[in-house]
Amino acid sequence: MNQDQLKKKIAKLESLCDQLQAEMNYLDKLLIEVGFEEGLKTLKAAAIELIEKKNQLE
Repeated sequence: MNQDQLKKKIAKLESLCDQLQAEMNYLDKLLIEVGFEEGLKTLKAAAIELIEKKNQLE
């Protein structure tokens, strides 16, 4: 890849990263609104807890 191609690829990746960060921030706010006290962090902990309980029952 030449320098121009690399710059275009970097710009595309930066744009994608910005979009993903915006989506994560929006999802985090929605989760807080519906009762997950710390948003994604709380959702992740709840999901892990459910998986552990499921594995204990099996």
